Amino acid sequence: MTKHRNPIPTVDIIIEIEDQGIILIKRKNPPYGWAIPGGYVNYREPFEDAAVREAEEETTLKVMLLRQFHTYSDPDRDPRQHNTTTVFIAKAKGEPVASSDAKEIGVFTAGNLPDNLCFDHRQILLDYFNNKY
Repeated sequence: MTKHRNPIPTVDIIIEIEDQGIILIKRKNPPYGWAIPGGYVNYREPFEDAAVREAEEETTLKVMLLRQFHTYSDPDRDPRQHNTTTVFIAKAKGEPVASSDAKEIGVFTAGNLPDNLCFDHRQILLDYFNNKY
């Protein structure tokens, strides 16, 4: 009998801070580097709820989801395993604070993205800034 395997669902949240840019976190755990806030979807949890939960866990901000952006599913997008991500665009007000899996937090624009972005987050952000989807 063949063992059935599925990709693991995750969410990422591009959080827009009014007139400043978008929030990225520096990860505490491997793979290290800067990343869009996000994480795993829990069993029986709607993806939208997972996005709001993960955003607050990692940035302490309560976000308002604006829309679903795109799903990224390349089997090699995450070096740990085959994770897919559904990306949401959200907005928030306030001062983000690194929390949970984040050891540092920053606000960035298209012109000052950090070099060491994890996963396929550079491509996701290029798509976002270029309004690809």
